[in-house]
Amino acid sequence: MKTDVEIAQEAIIEPIQKIAAKLSIDEDNLELYGKYKAKLSPAMWSELKNRPNGKLVLVTAINPTPAGEGKTTTSIGLADAFSRRGRKVAVALREPSLGPCFGIKGGAAGGGYSQVVPMEDINLHFTGDFHAITTAHNLLAAVLDNHIHHGNELKIDVRRVVWKRVLDLNDRALRNVIVGLGGKINGVPRESGFDITVASEMMAILCLSNDLDDLKARLGKIIVAYDVDNKPITANDLQVTGALTLLFKDAIKPNLVQTLEGTPALIHGGPFANIAHGCNSVMATKFALKLADVVVTEAGFGADLGAEKFMDIKCRFAGLQPDAVVIVATVRALKMHGGVSKNNLSEVNMDALARGFENLEKHIDNVKNFGLPTVVAINEFPTDTEEELKFVESRCRELGANVARSAVFAKGGEGGLKLSEEVEAAFDKPKKFKLTYDDNMSIADKITAVATKIYGADGVDFTAAAQKQLLEIEQLGFSHMPICIAKTQYSLSDDAAKIGRPKDFRVTVRELKISAGAGFIVVLLGNIMTMPGLPKRPAAEKMDITIDGKITGLF
Repeated sequence: MKTDVEIAQEAIIEPIQKIAAKLSIDEDNLELYGKYKAKLSPAMWSELKNRPNGKLVLVTAINPTPAGEGKTTTSIGLADAFSRRGRKVAVALREPSLGPCFGIKGGAAGGGYSQVVPMEDINLHFTGDFHAITTAHNLLAAVLDNHIHHGNELKIDVRRVVWKRVLDLNDRALRNVIVGLGGKINGVPRESGFDITVASEMMAILCLSNDLDDLKARLGKIIVAYDVDNKPITANDLQVTGALTLLFKDAIKPNLVQTLEGTPALIHGGPFANIAHGCNSVMATKFALKLADVVVTEAGFGADLGAEKFMDIKCRFAGLQPDAVVIVATVRALKMHGGVSKNNLSEVNMDALARGFENLEKHIDNVKNFGLPTVVAINEFPTDTEEELKFVESRCRELGANVARSAVFAKGGEGGLKLSEEVEAAFDKPKKFKLTYDDNMSIADKITAVATKIYGADGVDFTAAAQKQLLEIEQLGFSHMPICIAKTQYSLSDDAAKIGRPKDFRVTVRELKISAGAGFIVVLLGNIMTMPGLPKRPAAEKMDITIDGKITGLF
């Protein structure tokens, strides 16, 4: 089979105005970025806000494995399937980060015949949204250090500067750095570091803001440091909020592109789910819900991360509620969760499949506990046997979940027709949406609720440093905020090696951070890194561009 980039390059792409017309968007509300990309005018919201919402479908997955699951591919193929059945549909996705693009994963715009295009643009600089976030984040860091250099009027404790710099690449060498070296003229020496752009609080702010005014208010609340009396210092205190906001004047506008089959796709924002909240922007989702009858969106990694944060953070803030949740699984990945090595996945092993199914079972239980109907999408591989597929189907139905096989990678929307029928049937199932915890619970109780209800942990332990931070958060009056837990994506626990459905475990909170602008508390479990590193053989080594501009090796 051809590579993803070869398939994308051979596609016949429609002018973006024709794609917009499928959602009844006129050209006056488009800001064109060439022939095949556009941003939507925020002014259009006043025309849309009183329309009824379409149906919202959240696509999530089991805990990821090296065998692959195909969540984004399934999201795109499902939207194309709805379109083939005559529905007015849109898919709302995150923008890919350059870090994993050049690292392990390569491109992240779907796969096979279920992709969004222009694939090369989406995977690389796209419309410059990530550049705007990176620049604004680093402007705030520069102004902060400049303030300290020029007399430190705010009496900032240089040992308690919490605002690092960011870069949209994987670079472990930048995790811990010393800034301000080279003598008095170069600033005040202090320890700092870099995070990846998708972990920036400004990425979360972009994705959770309702409009530019909301974004500006959130930017101003960002805590960058503490003074000598332990009082938080914010962007507003540094009088730079206006400058930060103007850097977002275009980035806040949702991006419109298309799938290989011409289905409208809104791609906007891209926080990781293992270190951030893992959902595309509230604005893009709300626009899509007013413009389409069915909206397919995704949340990063497994349902223990992205889906939990979609419900407990995004839905809480935006007043949204999914009408159905799709959990993507593969026979191969379930066998890996059951203990089979990657080299032996083509062999039938029903015992391992049964053990690995427990991971999927936990995710089904979690979605049910949110009060939402569940559909399992079995992403088919050529090595799957009928015995294995029927086992998974039968077990899903026993648990009360709709289930369908999906072949969207190889067949596009045609391979997702049965899945779309099962999802549409789920719309009619009873729903009683509920969140994992209430706003008025303590931060410790919120963490415990997620750990015990979603992960299946027996309880939560706090390091001495985390206990101190917890007390400070309470004293500063931030206990009402929801939590955003950063942990490994590979396990329901905080230990990546505990695959399947671990039991008899506790999780350890090692650090808590206030993201006052985003409006949540970041809780770090285990050894999760906010600046990833590159593998021994980065995907970048296989990429190139010919003299006539043809890209190769992107995926």
